[in-house]
Amino acid sequence: MNAQELKSKTPEQLRDQLVALKKEAFNLRFQQATGQLENTARMRAVRRDVARVNTILNQKAADAAASK
Repeated sequence: MNAQELKSKTPEQLRDQLVALKKEAFNLRFQQATGQLENTARMRAVRRDVARVNTILNQKAADAAASK
């Protein structure tokens, strides 16, 4: 997932994606705690994707506030 893909999405789509990513992060943490996690790099990727989505949401909110 890259920032260009995220910028083309609506805020509602971004919020939905954020919820899905947070659920995935929770499941990955749970797998790690139980010793079932195989791909540890996925945790880092999900964390960064969450940060990307939050950044784009904040940018869209700032643009909306500035245009009013």
